[in-house]
Amino acid sequence: MSATHPDAIGQAHEHGHAAHHQGFIDRWLFSTNHKDIGTLYLVFSFTMAIVGAGLSVWLRLELAEPGLQYMKPEFFNQLTAMHALVMIFGAIMPSFVGLANWMVPLQIGAPDMALPRMNNWSFWIMPFAFALLLMTFFLPGGAPAGGWTMYPPLSLQGGYNLAFAIFAIHMMGVSSVMGAINIIATILNMRAPQMDLLKMPIFCWTWLITAFLLLAVMPVLAGAVTMLLTDRFFDTSFFNAAGGGDPVMYQHIFWFFGHPEVYIMILPAFGIVSEIIPTFSRKPLFGYNAMVYATVAIAFLSFIVWAHHMFVAGMPLGGEVYFMFATMLISIPTGVKIFNWVTTMWRGSMTFEAPMLWAIAFVVLFAIGGFSGLMVAVVPADYQYHDTYFVVAHFHYVLVTGSLFTIIGAIYYWWPKWSGRMYNETLAKIHFWWTFVFVNMVFFPQHFLGLAGMPRRIPDYNVVFADWNLVSSIGAFCMFPTPFFMAFILWRSLKTGAKAEARAWEGARGLEWTVPSPAPHHTFQTPPEIHPGDLAHGDPAH
Repeated sequence: MSATHPDAIGQAHEHGHAAHHQGFIDRWLFSTNHKDIGTLYLVFSFTMAIVGAGLSVWLRLELAEPGLQYMKPEFFNQLTAMHALVMIFGAIMPSFVGLANWMVPLQIGAPDMALPRMNNWSFWIMPFAFALLLMTFFLPGGAPAGGWTMYPPLSLQGGYNLAFAIFAIHMMGVSSVMGAINIIATILNMRAPQMDLLKMPIFCWTWLITAFLLLAVMPVLAGAVTMLLTDRFFDTSFFNAAGGGDPVMYQHIFWFFGHPEVYIMILPAFGIVSEIIPTFSRKPLFGYNAMVYATVAIAFLSFIVWAHHMFVAGMPLGGEVYFMFATMLISIPTGVKIFNWVTTMWRGSMTFEAPMLWAIAFVVLFAIGGFSGLMVAVVPADYQYHDTYFVVAHFHYVLVTGSLFTIIGAIYYWWPKWSGRMYNETLAKIHFWWTFVFVNMVFFPQHFLGLAGMPRRIPDYNVVFADWNLVSSIGAFCMFPTPFFMAFILWRSLKTGAKAEARAWEGARGLEWTVPSPAPHHTFQTPPEIHPGDLAHGDPAH
């Protein structure tokens, strides 16, 4: 274990108890401290993940056997739409923002985020947005039932729920844009003097690029849903064919947002895995510069492939061929990343603590999601896959075994730094294997269902699909308790965990491991001096 920097110990002594001078309301309601706001984001996203998972278990209960058992088709559609909206905008995105709030200032040697007051605002908009969204369940006509994409004309047949959902989406968008501006300002202006851009940890790089993606596409979504709003309540005809509008235009606008959005939810995951794998392989990350350029390439390409979601919507052959090849192109920089992670592990002194298990599972299972994505990119094949459970399986492999696995891995990885306590490694490994087995039990059979032709978003189905649906539903029921088990592991560590050292993991590199554990309320009041050993990937000059 390397020694803690003397300046960090001094800061800890000076500032370690600053948080205790604040009352509960002052600290948590009006906080401008990046660590407290990061914690708020993580607690909020954990709560939303439980809500979203509850909705999905309800869906799988209905789908466990053929026939309509527990709900009407309209309510089933409401659950489908709300599960997706809550999981994407309430669980995955805010948890990455929470991790960025906690770790970006620590990793670049900044005292806080660049715009702390705005940071507080950007968080507190979120609970109100989701209160509005979830309130729609209790309105006449119920919640939005047009899928998370809210395609017209189906979404325009909703009642008041459309206005509530659109206002909630606007609030989430405002929160995301504020968070993105803050991250860009922090990374570009507040790095420690010796921290060049190409010396930053990959997690900071992936978030810098993600923040630019957010700035580019959130206004596009805002425009699309505002046009929906005026079509529904002010008699415009943007998407109403009877008035000269075009419902397919909405699809183009939505997916111009929607495809970069997919990468907004996976690029920070790439950054997290690029932190964890080198630590437990005890080697610097292989091909640091290639990783940075691959991330930039993925972000650029994400803007020019949107219509692969629309191969069956009626598109000229030239357009289909272009979008097919452009989509396949993204597999190249993604393949570079997977190659670099595997090469980092190659001949490393690997150990398999909980964060490393989540990271390796991510590499393997995300690759499955990537391969099924390539299958969907092939136009004639997509005619068969489109709107079947194959697509459901594909994006859950990307977002659950992709984004969610890395979020859990990141929490286990940085928990000793946040709390100053180690957790029980055996319990954490039980949590991993429990989740790993059942997440595959939920989603892998859905590939078979889709290939056999089962449409998605239906509450009833032909008896030929019954067996795999039952397997999938059992997997969902068994997976539902896992977040509660994780909460128990972390709570137990706070009570009985061993004290964590500053460098909690033997192979850990990066500025965050030079401050004491738990990280003091205020860190880096004076810019830290950076030694080559503090850089996550070693010194590129050598």
